[in-house]
Amino acid sequence: MAQLLPTSRFTSIHQHATRSTKCPPPLSVYYSLIPLHLKKPHSFLHKNRNFPRFLTRAFDTESDEKLSDDYQKIEGGGGREGEMVGDNGSSFSGFDDDKYPSGEFLYREYNLWESLVVKFRMLVAWPWERVKKGSVLVMKIRGEISDQLKSRFSSGLSLPQICENFIKAAYDPRISGIYLHIEPLSCGWGKTEEIRRHILDFKKSGKFIVGYVPACGEKEYYIGSACEELYAPASAYFQLYGLTVQASFLGGVLEKIGVEPQVQRIGKYKSAGDQLTRKNISDENREMLTALLDNIYANWVEKISLEKGKKKEDIENFIDEGVYEVERLKEDGWITDIKYDDEVMSLLKERLAIPSSKNLPTVDYRKYSRVKKWTLGLTGFRDQIAIIRASGSISRVRGPLSASSSGIVAEQFIEKIRSVRESKRYKAVVLRIDSPGGDALASDLMWREIKLLAASKPVVASMADVAASGGYYMAMAAQTIVAENLTLTGSIGVVTGKFNLEKLYERIGFNKEIISRGRYAELTAAEQRPFRADEAELFAKSAQSAYRSFRDKAASSRSMTVDKMEEVAQGRVWTGNDAAARGLVDAVGGLSRAVAIAKQKANLPLDKQVTLVELSRPSTSLPEILGLGSTLVEADKAFKELLQVMASSDVVQARMDGIMMEQLDGASYANFIFRLIKDYLRSL
Repeated sequence: MAQLLPTSRFTSIHQHATRSTKCPPPLSVYYSLIPLHLKKPHSFLHKNRNFPRFLTRAFDTESDEKLSDDYQKIEGGGGREGEMVGDNGSSFSGFDDDKYPSGEFLYREYNLWESLVVKFRMLVAWPWERVKKGSVLVMKIRGEISDQLKSRFSSGLSLPQICENFIKAAYDPRISGIYLHIEPLSCGWGKTEEIRRHILDFKKSGKFIVGYVPACGEKEYYIGSACEELYAPASAYFQLYGLTVQASFLGGVLEKIGVEPQVQRIGKYKSAGDQLTRKNISDENREMLTALLDNIYANWVEKISLEKGKKKEDIENFIDEGVYEVERLKEDGWITDIKYDDEVMSLLKERLAIPSSKNLPTVDYRKYSRVKKWTLGLTGFRDQIAIIRASGSISRVRGPLSASSSGIVAEQFIEKIRSVRESKRYKAVVLRIDSPGGDALASDLMWREIKLLAASKPVVASMADVAASGGYYMAMAAQTIVAENLTLTGSIGVVTGKFNLEKLYERIGFNKEIISRGRYAELTAAEQRPFRADEAELFAKSAQSAYRSFRDKAASSRSMTVDKMEEVAQGRVWTGNDAAARGLVDAVGGLSRAVAIAKQKANLPLDKQVTLVELSRPSTSLPEILGLGSTLVEADKAFKELLQVMASSDVVQARMDGIMMEQLDGASYANFIFRLIKDYLRSL
């Protein structure tokens, strides 16, 4: 089976291999792509059941020479503007950033009538929407952050709800400011940038925002540096040591146990099979990962240097000193002061003129998430834009063991797309993608429906941490693609193969014999022997055909020639900014920019307010309702996702390289082992 999967959301780069369980037709292929981002800084203010196979198959069965008539009819799109020169001297289609509205947040004071309306709505609001006047919104940002909306029973954090809370708090007369607790994050740079952008936007309201970091790495500091003031306890863990890239290889291990991966890789940068076949990193993979790491590190240094008013060299020198003393961080201006949580709370009471004998009025993230935008006059506008979120792994139908809220189910997604296409309510659609891909057939079916939707109304794709393989495949169907600066995307290439277990079977005394009819009947069934010459030739042709199909569809969707697309394909992974320069992405920005572009394409005035309608509403699982804790919920989700992948024996999937941008921030050995096991399970 073949999968289109993106990357995980951390700060180092790991490679994941794939395997499929039982593949129906004989030939299969594995696809890959990836994503992340950052933004404009702000200055500080002091205020399977068949183990041996890892096969996949092509996206479709269309001819390589000619696309179908229907495909050509809906394959519109203008050409790319501008040119840039690549490393090899060839030119690439650039992008004109001024062509699209920025979507920058503009805070506007309510007039007298609007203020009266908001106050009246607060009076008639439900009890759980009541907030004491002068309250401080306290939000704890840590761990994994989903790009999907969360139900009221869920214990996880939701990026849309975090961002919405910032916007609501900016306009809510009951909120005096925000106290932000920032702890170790396991999300990608795309979500990190989105949160930071909303902090900067909130500051335009004139209200204070104070950060507190008991444990801090590059991502945590990137968010915290946008706050007016940043505090840390004397015992805080600061690990601003830099970023790393890691790639692990099982080639030597498999050789020792007598397993021979037979991999057909298309694209010189395609590294999906390297983890299984190699003992070290390839030159091409090293080049690609080094470029990604340089891009992310340089971006971080630049934004922090602008934030702190220092030279880039000073920031790099500070990082290279390995500073961990909190006192030194204060002396050099990295934090405002050294204070414990209770001391910061006392400072906030002084700022709000609250007697020391009284408690600071606060409202937490969970309760404030239940305050409706309507109450604050932030919705109810006539023109509506639909937001459709596609997050997680892609499958064609929901399996009996899968959680109701896990992944993208093509069958349900297509129903939603069709209902939006038939509805006259929505002026435009923003497709928010945070997906590593999955089932190739499902991806193609969704691509078709998105193209049909885009033929009837404006559709803009907004990429979060990842929009790779199947995620990018979906995005290609939109009229405009918006990615974060460091969204990982691209990796247009394929890899396919199977395991030859002949030596392993000899060592353990196992024997397997197959009776077959048909020349290639044993192509994927005979793992007890290597490919015959004719089988290997057919396997290679299948991979080449799948690659051409993928590449040609990408070229057609992006209005590029096949030769131009070939220059940026080859399995190469790009950051959002580089992808935009090469025509794979149209604009760099977050969800707000995607909404602004959607308004522009729908011929709506950019200064006109619209109502954003979230169509991907959360569903609640039984463990969440019973309040059994986040650990059990996550374990339940991970187990069901694993079983779903193992049970998908009758589908074709395309899985992307498991590149993880992750900083190793002093995690315990237990966490390291857990990640190792998780990486291994993802590689199956």
